[in-house]
Amino acid sequence: MPRLDSSCVRSISLPLWLAGGLVALLLQATPLWAADAAPQAQAAPASAAAAAPLPVRAYVEPPRFAQPSISPDGRYLAVLAPVGGRRNLMVVDLQTREGKALTGQTDFDVVGLHWVGSDRLVFSLGRLNSPTGPESGDGGGLFTIRRDGKDFRKLSPTLREQMSRREGHFRRMSYLMPVPGSEHEILVSSNFRSAKVQDIYRVNLDSGEKKLLTFDQPGDVRGWLLDPQGVPRLAMVVDKEDDPREFGGAKVMLRAAIDAPWQVLARFEPDERQRWQPVAFADNGKDLIVAARNGRDTTGLYRFDVAAGKMAEPLAVHPRYDISGGLLYDTKNHQAVGVAIADERYQVAYFDAGYAQLQAQFEALFPGKAVRFEKSAGARSLVTVWSDRSVPTFYIFDAEKKTLEEALRSRDEVEEEHLVTMRPFLLKTRDGLEIPSYYFLPANYQPGQRLPTVVHVHGGPQVRADTWGALNSFGVREAQLLASRGYAVVLPNYRVTPGLGQKIYRAGFGEVGRKLSDDHEDAAHWAVAQGFADAQRVCISGASYGGYAALWASIRSAEVFKCAVAGLVVSDMKLQLNSNRTDFSGSEFAVAEWKRLLGVVGDDWTRAQEVSPALHAERSKLPLMIYAGEADRRTPLEQTKAMITALSEAGKPAEVVMIKAGEGHGYGKVENNVELYTRMLEFLDRHIGPASRASGQAAAGADGAAAAASAPGAVVAN
Repeated sequence: MPRLDSSCVRSISLPLWLAGGLVALLLQATPLWAADAAPQAQAAPASAAAAAPLPVRAYVEPPRFAQPSISPDGRYLAVLAPVGGRRNLMVVDLQTREGKALTGQTDFDVVGLHWVGSDRLVFSLGRLNSPTGPESGDGGGLFTIRRDGKDFRKLSPTLREQMSRREGHFRRMSYLMPVPGSEHEILVSSNFRSAKVQDIYRVNLDSGEKKLLTFDQPGDVRGWLLDPQGVPRLAMVVDKEDDPREFGGAKVMLRAAIDAPWQVLARFEPDERQRWQPVAFADNGKDLIVAARNGRDTTGLYRFDVAAGKMAEPLAVHPRYDISGGLLYDTKNHQAVGVAIADERYQVAYFDAGYAQLQAQFEALFPGKAVRFEKSAGARSLVTVWSDRSVPTFYIFDAEKKTLEEALRSRDEVEEEHLVTMRPFLLKTRDGLEIPSYYFLPANYQPGQRLPTVVHVHGGPQVRADTWGALNSFGVREAQLLASRGYAVVLPNYRVTPGLGQKIYRAGFGEVGRKLSDDHEDAAHWAVAQGFADAQRVCISGASYGGYAALWASIRSAEVFKCAVAGLVVSDMKLQLNSNRTDFSGSEFAVAEWKRLLGVVGDDWTRAQEVSPALHAERSKLPLMIYAGEADRRTPLEQTKAMITALSEAGKPAEVVMIKAGEGHGYGKVENNVELYTRMLEFLDRHIGPASRASGQAAAGADGAAAAASAPGAVVAN
């Protein structure tokens, strides 16, 4: 039986509590960036001396431990941990230090867990370290088990089980919250009645019996909001299921109780931008907390006075970043007590003075790091600590003993010495936008050095993909890996990236392949102007939209970049939006949204064709590495093949093409990611240096052998 022994535990004595004031919630932009300063003048400290680089695998494999959660009584810690080659559910008794694996999955991984009381857990299944093609989504389901491993019950079957029964209507059940005051009932959302409609059910964990709470639906509901007692009292209703307009008509419907009639609280007309989004019920159970711009450029959280029908005081606003969620709740009464904000770092502000005081105490113990805690009804709390260079580490705080014990690290191998500082800066574009972004310098960087540099463009494009933290996103993992091999990396956001205010977001519409590409070039120019990038050794990389951006840069921006790594690409915009092979071809809204991004009006595809790389392959001037998933349905393989064919016909074949069978929109299998990045490093080393394979071969070890070095022009399809 696994045991958490004393070698895994570190004890820290805490000082007596000091009185503290309430954290101000009108958040100001902290001066962590200096857009025109040289790198050595940045507020972010220089990284420590370079450590021997870790194998590629260490950067791309999933964390060893994930989603720890303390039981409501504070005695037990549940965590997802590796058992038998898969991630399984384990519970540790914090008094006896005895651990017990509750599941023994061998084909699936446990991917979500929740306590229901202190005796039961519910969990769902998925697949890690597996190809991301169609079979990767055959998990799901919802299951319950007691803390001692008894009374296992299937509440909802996996998608695989439903497919084996050839069911045409696939039912999904998602956990929402425990029923307040009950330790054997939960609330879930499910499409049990209709494939297109989500209902709320009350489910008994002892019997599996479910009770429908939303029988009386007030229209085409696209979202429910539960009050702190778990009653579905608010519904977001749309006028049309799949409206091609940017903003379809919608209503906010509210009722006073489960058996009370529905009333229209607010009506949003089609294409009305000044709409707000309900987030939670306020502390009085009547008013709302909503996400709204309320005349500002950025979205913030506000109190909405239901009786008056108007916006009241702001709860949390930020001058540069949108705050549309991130509320933190008291586990006992389910009231919102604070908000977490992912700005250039990560910060927490509490409405509740007691929570604010505890947060300040923990932050004082871990200066420069992010801290999040989960209180129990007992003396113990779970504390999670991380930073850009520190992987999440989980502690147990005992308020009675005044001790903080380190229980688990999410990753065993990655230490602070293996990661570098994630430095925020403001990207000033040629037309005057200021866009929050990040850059990374190798640990042994010396001021005045000109380094080979990679500009990594995130996917989406309407996604804020990268936030502050250690190995927490595709872009950050790539940046840390490349920095460990001697490269500088810029992770720019760009216009149409959400979460950074409306001015930046709206500036991207109609500008794919145009001003968005200007932004990518401006990121490279910024790095050169700062003094750390060698203008003759800058490469561009990315996947999905970022893959498109890299392809287009090989045609449009050859004077800026010297090579391009393009993954999961779109090469022909008209084909992409007219193909029946995508996963969004049936969505009128999705197709219309992409037309807006491209500036396409009606059936005039001229603007799309002007920026489609496959139609301009003869102008390609850069060495290209292209990678794809054979089973991709977001950017189907036909897009990659169209580009490969066009390049070959133009006499300019891609240098490296890598296509993986079974993989979809992104590689899920660790071995495929190891091969991808090993080959990428080889490609970058050939074109911009620094010949890192020579210095990193010993550390790479089996990674290099697994990838099998290949000659330029090779195609990998397996």
